[in-house]
Amino acid sequence: MPIEVSDKNFEDEVIKSSLPVLVDFWAPWCGPCRMVAPVIEKLSEKYKGKFKFVKLNVDENPKTGGAYKVMSIPTLLFFKSGKVEETVIGAVPESALIPKMDGLL
Repeated sequence: MPIEVSDKNFEDEVIKSSLPVLVDFWAPWCGPCRMVAPVIEKLSEKYKGKFKFVKLNVDENPKTGGAYKVMSIPTLLFFKSGKVEETVIGAVPESALIPKMDGLL
């Protein structure tokens, strides 16, 4: 299950994480965000202990979204060792995310 992060704890939860992190930039009003959420929840079970999954509401946390130039949502950023390694924009199927995640393990 992805955890909610904010501008305040983003660095501790994502940048300083010892595991690779998938960050879901989303908003409650976003239809495609709601479509990708179950895919991310499924992956969070599959990759439990190997990957960290977090969600950041861009309406409530504009600083972090702006810092990573998130222009449309959902945007999924894959972090490893504090750096963005992969970016996926839009609602995509699980099959599009697995190769990117496996590449970071």
